Amino acid sequence: MSVFEKIYAVVLKIPKGSVATYGQVAALAGNPRWARVVGYALHQNPAPGIIPCHRVVNRDGKTAKTFAFGGEAVQRRMLEEEGVEFDGDGRIDLERYGWRSGGGVT
Repeated sequence: MSVFEKIYAVVLKIPKGSVATYGQVAALAGNPRWARVVGYALHQNPAPGIIPCHRVVNRDGKTAKTFAFGGEAVQRRMLEEEGVEFDGDGRIDLERYGWRSGGGVT
């Protein structure tokens, strides 16, 4: 399984209404140092609408400024449609909406 495939396998597990950070996805995919690689992989998402890349946010709970599938506002709208709320600074409460994963990819 390629690195990107491992990343996509993790992202597919993030449930609706939850988010994960780039670092969290990287660690679950096999290497906590792959956070930037997660970003590259999500920009090349081969199955938008199936692989929910909109559920991946930065460590501060903010959306991607360069969300590949329509920009930051589109990512925010997609998350809000799933029930994720943002504070006045555009952040998601990771304690409330952060995904508590059950393990990585094998």
